[in-house]
Amino acid sequence: MRLSDIQDHLRGYRVGIAGAGGLGSNCAAALARCGVGTLVISDFDRIEEGNLSRQYYFTDQVGMMKTTALKENLARINPEVFVIIYQKKLDRGNIPVIFSGCDVIVEAFDTAEMKEMLIETVQTLMPGIPLVVGSGLAGWGMSNEIRCRKVDDTFYVCGDESSETTDEMPPMAPRVGMVASMQANVVIEILMEMK
Repeated sequence: MRLSDIQDHLRGYRVGIAGAGGLGSNCAAALARCGVGTLVISDFDRIEEGNLSRQYYFTDQVGMMKTTALKENLARINPEVFVIIYQKKLDRGNIPVIFSGCDVIVEAFDTAEMKEMLIETVQTLMPGIPLVVGSGLAGWGMSNEIRCRKVDDTFYVCGDESSETTDEMPPMAPRVGMVASMQANVVIEILMEMK
């Protein structure tokens, strides 16, 4: 299949991204490059200088809302991608509204509690919508431990599923980027199987 055929197919789909940090911003950039038609991105944080070590932002964007800056960056990558942003903290009540109509949802949170809440909400209130989660990406090296596991027909986990972020084991750009790209790759695989 030619790239133009792939992009024509992907143009008809809508992907939700919960979080615009390391995983979310890098995954969104990969999906925009592939030609996914609509990206729905929700995050409530501003860019800090420390984010630049692993997130898809630039020094002149420090202080901006992540969603606003990411929308600008994605437009520079592919102006044909329609980007919808929400500057909100996601919760059980607004997730089904914000991600309504999405064909796949990507989880890109920092905390285990938020990850768990999103998973429970999507599986309970949005059954049948595939969810691609990131888990275990701290530190460096250990490339062969990063993998994708299909839990069931609608639930995928990308990462090593064990390394936790700490002050001594921070998230670093290479492993964050690997997991974000793996999430994007799973999303493309799911969408390419849709008719």
